[in-house]
Amino acid sequence: MNRIKMEEQSEADKVFDSLRKRGHRITAQRETILQIFRDQPHGEHLSAEELHAKLLERGGNVSLATAYRTLKLLSSLGLLRELDFAEGHKHYELKQDTLPHQHIICTGCNLTLEFEDHFLEEAGQKIGARYNFEVIDAQFKIFGLCPTCKNNKTGRNR
Repeated sequence: MNRIKMEEQSEADKVFDSLRKRGHRITAQRETILQIFRDQPHGEHLSAEELHAKLLERGGNVSLATAYRTLKLLSSLGLLRELDFAEGHKHYELKQDTLPHQHIICTGCNLTLEFEDHFLEEAGQKIGARYNFEVIDAQFKIFGLCPTCKNNKTGRNR
């Protein structure tokens, strides 16, 4: 087994160990869902509907309701990040051990860019500690217009 596959397996083992320690079974559906998120390219987010479509593509017999319940469970356990980009539905991504990234979202075209900022992560941890919270995730989102939408808006106003 090559090094990359061994690292992926090690990460999978950590996730499954985390589920077991919290009293949750490792069902085939949960395993498949986590694998789908591990297979996602960096920066790609999935909605429940997109996840459900991928499950069906893989021949899974999983209902949309089960996909929603599993996404909520894995998010509440801190294994997935639940993201709200103000589109009327949530998006999800695998939570990484690296510095969490944040998002800047165009309200014109929904372009979403990721960025990292150590200050924001530290601020989230400090605020949580101030109120005696164990921080599972801290998210910072910036909403605005991307250069293209800003230029289109400016051009229309002339």
